[in-house]
Amino acid sequence: MQGTAESPQAMEDLGRVAASLATAGSVFALVGGLGAGKTHWTKGFVKGLGSGAEVTSPTFGLIHEYDGGRFPVFHLDFYRLESAAELIALGWDELLEQNAIVVAEWGDKFPQLFPQETRWLHFEIEPNTSRTVRQGAFPDL
Repeated sequence: MQGTAESPQAMEDLGRVAASLATAGSVFALVGGLGAGKTHWTKGFVKGLGSGAEVTSPTFGLIHEYDGGRFPVFHLDFYRLESAAELIALGWDELLEQNAIVVAEWGDKFPQLFPQETRWLHFEIEPNTSRTVRQGAFPDL
């Protein structure tokens, strides 16, 4: 799941690879600044699961659901959320109980709400404008 991407397509390719390792109930917390590649990674991830859904950033809708692949995917964006209580009111606990995959951008805003087995991915823009993805444990990203 780690790697370097020189283009948006390469970031999607990293997401496709991660999808091949995903199982029902997997949770991915994506951490990184604006433009670091989180949504492009998710596009590739959803495609890698076999879904033809159009993946867009859930910044304003907060939650998008993608069907049609091996597993449904709930794609969330915590950027605009102010508190953990808001996330819980959106049905966070219920999402985690489903036989689906959860991908949450800006996961570092509410790390205490993630299950222990969450896969934490850190996205970073490099000085040469490429993007890197590293897997680690929160907060050691």
